[in-house]
Amino acid sequence: MSGENCLEGLKILDLTQFEAGPSCTEALAWMGADVVKVENPKVGDPGRGIGRTGTNVDAQYFLQYNSSKRSIALNLKDPEGLATVKRLAAQADVMIENFAPGAIERLGLGYDVIKAINPAIIYCQVKGFGEGTAYENNLAFDMIAQAVGGLMSITGEEDGPPCKPGATIGDTGTGMLMAVSILGAYVRRLRTGQGEHLQVAMQDAILHYIRNAFAYMERSGGGAAPRAGSKTVGGGWPPIGVFPCKGGGPNDYVYIFASPANPEHWNRLLKVMGREDLLDDERYNTAAARVEHADEVNALVAEWTKQHDKRTAMKLVGEATVPSGAVLDTRELADDKTFEDRKIRQTMHHPKVGDYVMSGWPVRFGGEPPAIGPAPLLDEHHGSVLKDWLAEETVQSGSLESA
Repeated sequence: MSGENCLEGLKILDLTQFEAGPSCTEALAWMGADVVKVENPKVGDPGRGIGRTGTNVDAQYFLQYNSSKRSIALNLKDPEGLATVKRLAAQADVMIENFAPGAIERLGLGYDVIKAINPAIIYCQVKGFGEGTAYENNLAFDMIAQAVGGLMSITGEEDGPPCKPGATIGDTGTGMLMAVSILGAYVRRLRTGQGEHLQVAMQDAILHYIRNAFAYMERSGGGAAPRAGSKTVGGGWPPIGVFPCKGGGPNDYVYIFASPANPEHWNRLLKVMGREDLLDDERYNTAAARVEHADEVNALVAEWTKQHDKRTAMKLVGEATVPSGAVLDTRELADDKTFEDRKIRQTMHHPKVGDYVMSGWPVRFGGEPPAIGPAPLLDEHHGSVLKDWLAEETVQSGSLESA
């Protein structure tokens, strides 16, 4: 990143756990914000233990979503710990929480309380369901949000059950929306001095991410958008989807899409496959005709892709300027050192876990992504946080009880 980190000096008091909140604050930390994570000193963020492989070693799940933060342990049910959080809130630009519905208010740290302490604060809340809904008091995790937000209903094969996408869009997707909103509120505060109360529900966030499904519903008569496997919502325009390649492994496939917006895609693909004899075939020479003969079109493409490994198929089709992509798994991506060369994946040096590589912020600032640091040990920065934020030299650890 060229020059000073763009969020240098922004103070964020982070009372979040698991993923939706931590992914939000992590993104802001990567851009230079001072994120102070308030934790339970008995167990810390519960995410520290999810998939833990050794005693007192933080789990990779926690490490992936809490990079570049500082940790302080405080007991929110103890008067002294609660008072310390309030004093930190008085110095913060942003405070964010994702406790169970009503928990933060019961602790005496609700918006009205914090606003009275710091009127200019940007106070943020991440919940499963929005206020005023029938389920506003329900708990939610990523998979729940994906179910109730409609994402599972459009994921999977048309004749199969709803499926959960592998990516945690309900969690991290919600966190990214909150991060963008925090930046918007912060820019306005720089102009006006005005604080803000930001709220996002994970269910509502998923609706944002399936706008294409709503678009399909509206243009196709109002019925629910269907599942379409690896194709786009509604099935798309053939050829489209994953096509089998040589090797026969679980991920030996290549995705190919000849866009109807560019008729030349199909012609170029035919030439790559050595099927110039079909260039003027009326069964295939228009997008509408290819929809009518979709099974034949996809069979033609599959016959060709089976003769090549997925990377070769991607290379040949891509060089013909037709959109294509090999289906790469996490092992293949981790072994591709170009991601590390470009700092998309960076090596962390952790005092207990040791070295590990993780994906950071993919946006380049001045030609390269920002440098990132490892996740903190529990209460690692107790003293430095009190000194930096409150000008206190005395260190006193506490114990944060779960709300």
